[in-house]
Amino acid sequence: MKKIINQPADIVTEMVSGLTRAYPDFIKRLDDTNVIVKTEQTSQVQLISGGGSGHEPSHAGFVGDGMLSAAVCGEVFTSPTPDQIYEASKAVNTGAGVFFIIKNYSGDVMNFDMAKDMAEMADIQVDFVIVDDDIAVENSTYTQGKRGVAGTVLVHKILGNLARSGASLVAIKKAAEVLVPEIHTIAVALSGATVPEVGRPGFELPEDEIEYGVGIHGEPGYRREKMLPSKDLAKELVDKLVLSFDGDTTSHYAILVNGMGATPLMEQFIFTNDVMDLLDDKGVKVAYSKVGNLMTSIDMAGISLTLLRLSNADWLEGLNADVKTIAWG
Repeated sequence: MKKIINQPADIVTEMVSGLTRAYPDFIKRLDDTNVIVKTEQTSQVQLISGGGSGHEPSHAGFVGDGMLSAAVCGEVFTSPTPDQIYEASKAVNTGAGVFFIIKNYSGDVMNFDMAKDMAEMADIQVDFVIVDDDIAVENSTYTQGKRGVAGTVLVHKILGNLARSGASLVAIKKAAEVLVPEIHTIAVALSGATVPEVGRPGFELPEDEIEYGVGIHGEPGYRREKMLPSKDLAKELVDKLVLSFDGDTTSHYAILVNGMGATPLMEQFIFTNDVMDLLDDKGVKVAYSKVGNLMTSIDMAGISLTLLRLSNADWLEGLNADVKTIAWG
């Protein structure tokens, strides 16, 4: 294993320190925690997300005006603790309440729920949504039901714009419950991720094989087969996603092509080109697109594709709204 690190046990602490020192105009760190908050708080419902580290730029890279108010960084591929989530809630709450955006993993759901109870005991209003956009498999490792993956970033963006506009906690909850079911994601992996403290890939694929449906922690997918050209990989993912929307090709969609950590942008744009061709052939109207490394899996080689059915015009407005964060661009 070759990594640009010091001691594996210090990775998250040193990463958070470097991140906040590099971008002090955007974010700061709460003392004695791995909680990152935006430097300038405003009177609104505050959005908090988080999870295990190793998915950078998620979630800390999306803290800032128009997206998250705070991100809680757990250890690598490990849920943040309830006390740190609670500290984030106290730090950002300005009286309008706090809204948690939680990826559907057992540890995350349990710890954010415990933090909710702690916050409410301190008279902080809290509500939440659980994101479960991965259509590849049900009831995989670490989860009951579908996993929460790259589509979570679109939830940050759309709800972030809604919160900045002054929407109430109740209104944000209602919007989230409609939004999340309209976001579907599926991935393909070419190689596994290496957790530094383990020192070897979480799973191994032969040089000439790929796996469809792998999760962001290396959870099993649904099929392995020989490596294929980009256009064939795109067809598998596009067909699955369109089918997941009951074959709806008349609605407008947003797409997110997400690199998993070790896939060059060159390859991501080739894949995007193939996706666009396939959607054109199906008559699907793409109203918004985003390409890049937004929800990674350390150094996994692979890519995920997200479709968001734009059944609400406010969602497109939210996606296009300007923000001040490190990673959205």
